[in-house]
Amino acid sequence: MIKPVPSEYKPNEMEKKIIKFWRENKIFEKSVEQRKDKKPYVFLEGPPTANGLPHPGHVLTRIMKDVVLRYKTMDGYHVPRRAGWDTHGLPVEIEVEKKLGLESKQDIEKYGVEKFNEECRRSTFKYEQAWIDMTERVGFWIDMKNPYITLKNEYIESVWWSLKQAWEKKLLYKGYKVVPYCPRCGTVLSAHEVAQGYKKVKEPSIFVKFKIKNENAYFLAWTTTPWTLISNVALAVHPDEYYVKIKYEGETLILAEERAYHLLKDSDYELLDRFKGKELEYKEYEPIFSFVKPDKKAWYVICADFVTMDEGTGIVHIAPAFGEEDYEAGREYDLPVVQLARKNGTFKDEVEPWANMFVKDADPKIIKYLQEKGFLAGEREYTHEYPFCWRCDSPLLYYAMESWFIAMSKLKEKLVENNNNINWYPEYIKHGRFGDFIRDVKDWALSRDRYWGTPLPIWKCNNCGETICIGSIEELKKLSENFPENYDLHKPFIDNLKLKCPKCNSNMKREKDVIDCWYDSGSAFFAQWHYPFENQQKFKKNYPVDFICEALDQTRGWFYSLLAIST
Repeated sequence: MIKPVPSEYKPNEMEKKIIKFWRENKIFEKSVEQRKDKKPYVFLEGPPTANGLPHPGHVLTRIMKDVVLRYKTMDGYHVPRRAGWDTHGLPVEIEVEKKLGLESKQDIEKYGVEKFNEECRRSTFKYEQAWIDMTERVGFWIDMKNPYITLKNEYIESVWWSLKQAWEKKLLYKGYKVVPYCPRCGTVLSAHEVAQGYKKVKEPSIFVKFKIKNENAYFLAWTTTPWTLISNVALAVHPDEYYVKIKYEGETLILAEERAYHLLKDSDYELLDRFKGKELEYKEYEPIFSFVKPDKKAWYVICADFVTMDEGTGIVHIAPAFGEEDYEAGREYDLPVVQLARKNGTFKDEVEPWANMFVKDADPKIIKYLQEKGFLAGEREYTHEYPFCWRCDSPLLYYAMESWFIAMSKLKEKLVENNNNINWYPEYIKHGRFGDFIRDVKDWALSRDRYWGTPLPIWKCNNCGETICIGSIEELKKLSENFPENYDLHKPFIDNLKLKCPKCNSNMKREKDVIDCWYDSGSAFFAQWHYPFENQQKFKKNYPVDFICEALDQTRGWFYSLLAIST
């Protein structure tokens, strides 16, 4: 008998009835089970962090996923869908810091790493029910009763196994490089993390005069980061571009010919000389700041192909402590690295006028000092893209520091080749936003000087220096003298284990860092199955993945980490 249509439509009540019917009759489970002998359509769910509430963007992506997965189910495919939770990293740590009133890494260590990590573990699923409710209400069918969880020992073990594969292929290494660093979070960021946090900002750019040694003349340089002048050790020119010496407003200046034309086209100046940049190489100048004495020869002109004629003066100030190109040029010319900023982003005590001041806050004071001393030739507002921490929104700084890296630059051609085999929607992302990123791929800064995350599985002998990468719990047990029956692979447990060196039988110490949580989530395609330690057949049936779907920002986040690790 046909029931009468209600006179009033109440969507909330209707929604609850449908959800109740689906749940009680296990409609989703039946839709999967009925097709278990059909051709599989493999879906991989990008794991959200359940210590934050879902927002409208999550609703949209869940609906998009469900549309495709329902269509494939109705088309006769077997489409299992497994949920996942991303449980490590700074998003979790920052929430716990707020809850506990902690403001720095020193506060965390004073509070206790074990207690802090336990709070992180509890926080991880704070809003799990809200995610489950939202997922049900939008009608997204996915198995949330049996999710993969990145904090589980089994998941961590699979991640360790993959890192050992990189180690054995000599792709995992410790290096000293200029890396993007968040002074608030106190840790390095990887290139794909940096790509997510750019903002358009207006900042002062300044033209600075550097007096040439034994001459009454100046090199005219330009910078958008006045605070880095504190660590200046050289000036760079392009070897093949022409430079001019001019008389302008009573002063003798040297700058690129092309830039003089653009900067002074409405001004009168006298041309005194013209020469190629190469002729300026090794010419010395007087330092503006000398808070510490460099341990190597400094304050002279070098040649560098990265100097452009697009903006500025064609003369670039070089501070190897704070710039990737500066650092590489410094290695070529054996320049000193003058590091006068602390990791928290403040100047060291040696920088007396601005000691303990956040470096970017010091810009106005440094500009005022340059003006008073007669070194400032001009100031302009400069609008440009600047990277901010995607987690805490602090401006990033670039520091020369030691970190662990995965040599993705060695795999660039393979990355591009694999990307060509991916079917992207919309198609232009393949060779646009994503393709551009991997064509200029940087080595992956993997290690994080933090607490709540997958520990970096690298140990070094205190005696002979032997360094090993551990790829399984069984391997860890064999080398450990005190491995307990019940264990948790996180800090501080992992650092309390006593390991013996396989070469000399002396004590070993673990590298203190945890790894980038993007490596965790990027390992989901195999680590969710605890591969290769079990479920080998299940992994083979679910690899490669047919379908993933996330928001645009994940092209340089999760999508990149998936491709990088699988490559």
